Amino acid sequence: MADLLQLVVSEGAADLHIRVGIPPVVRVHGILQRVEGPALRPEDTEELMRSITSEDHVQQIREKGGADFGFAFGELARFRVSAFKEKGNFALVLRQIPSKLLTMEQIGIPPSVRDLIYKPRGLVLVTGPTGSGKTTTLASLINILNEERDEAHIITIEDPIEYYHKHKKAVVTQREVNIDVPSFAEAIRRALRQDPDIILVGELRDLETMDAAITAAETGHLVFGTLHTTGAAKTIDRIVNAFPQNQQEQIRIQLSTVLQAVISQLLIPRHDKPGRVAVFEIMVNTPSVAALIRDNKTFRIQSDIQTGAKWGMVTLDSFLLEKYESGLIAEEEVITKAQDPTTILMKLQEMKAARAAAEANVKR
Repeated sequence: MADLLQLVVSEGAADLHIRVGIPPVVRVHGILQRVEGPALRPEDTEELMRSITSEDHVQQIREKGGADFGFAFGELARFRVSAFKEKGNFALVLRQIPSKLLTMEQIGIPPSVRDLIYKPRGLVLVTGPTGSGKTTTLASLINILNEERDEAHIITIEDPIEYYHKHKKAVVTQREVNIDVPSFAEAIRRALRQDPDIILVGELRDLETMDAAITAAETGHLVFGTLHTTGAAKTIDRIVNAFPQNQQEQIRIQLSTVLQAVISQLLIPRHDKPGRVAVFEIMVNTPSVAALIRDNKTFRIQSDIQTGAKWGMVTLDSFLLEKYESGLIAEEEVITKAQDPTTILMKLQEMKAARAAAEANVKR
């Protein structure tokens, strides 16, 4: 296992897959690649699994079918592990968490986001599909607060803890679900008695956690959370629809008050060289957006984002076009990831026509 983990680190791979019937597989720049060698047997995957798990985890896998945890590979990296049963055999997926925290500039987060993290209270959501870099973005934002806010107590609630934060100017408390506390919701409730200024909730995965996070934001704390959604409107709808019908109007009112921003992100393969680039949609909760949330008109939020540049808002489609113009991503990626493919196709044609005209002028 140490050799495989070393390979993951040296190749800059994001994930390592261990399955019976095929050699180990690594994901490099979004592409799965098989490691040269024989197919793994059931005893191989069990041996690899046991080399990084405790007996408690093995028992949990046998009883519940899976276990999630994190561990450090020396000083090189941390890994988030999902160990589970598949066709009666043990299997693993390990996600590499780089030991070095990236800056906002290295990730490519728009500068307007920096203003959001200094809000005295409210809810800031970072959303996107699995593997889109939400954890890395949040770790970067928490690190800025840790370095610059000497009056802050930051509490992170994660499953498992991924990035370790040392105490810098702020005091940082990191709690792991199923190790330090039984659930996200319970951890949030307990956090309110632990003199917090900032609370990071690793995942708003159920109604109870969402309710607790909204309550924490209402009571004067800055709360960061993640959801597996894409786009501000879908994120708000996802939260509201998690509640019973008779509570949804009240939740919309609460959200319209406490929500500060929704930051949606995707990771896209680079066109110019190996690697991936982050693209973002930023929605800031202005009075107009708050009214749309209250009135259950989230379908109109996109037009507010399009005209909200002065508030620091940016649409995903404009971000995609900017990266395409810079030569960082391919045209196909722009079209497949766009929220409005028809308009994007028209703009791409206009850009090509303008480029062709410019080239013709140069030749003259």
